[in-house]
Amino acid sequence: MNVVPLVDVVLVLLIIFMLTAHVMEYGLEINVPVTKDVKDSSEDLPVISIRPDAKIFLNERGINLNQIGSEVSRRFPRAKAIYIRADAAVTWDPVAQVISAVGKAGLVPRVVTKPDESSGKR
Repeated sequence: MNVVPLVDVVLVLLIIFMLTAHVMEYGLEINVPVTKDVKDSSEDLPVISIRPDAKIFLNERGINLNQIGSEVSRRFPRAKAIYIRADAAVTWDPVAQVISAVGKAGLVPRVVTKPDESSGKR
C-alpha cells in the first residue's frame, strides 16, 4: 500500500487546522479595563459582554437589556452570579444599566478586568 497520498492529505489537513485555529479562539473582541489587583476565578458562569458601541451580548448572542433576567434564568437556571465584560471604551451608562438588570434578576454581578502587567516589572 502506498502511504504517500495519505501523508499528503494529513499534512494538508494539519496546515488547514493550523491556519484556522486562531480564528476559533473567541468571537467578541472586548478590551477590558486594566487594574492592579485581579482575582483569578475559574467558575463557569454566564458572561454578558458590552462592546464599545454599547451592544450587549449574552455568551456571544445579542440580547436586549430588558430581557437579561429572563434569558439568564431560562438558559442558565442554576446561575447565581454572572460575569460582566465591558470594553474599556464603553461609557458608564450601559454598564450601570446591565449591573442594575442583573441585580433585579437576583444575580451577583462580577466585573471582568485584566491585570496590569507593568506593575509587576519593577
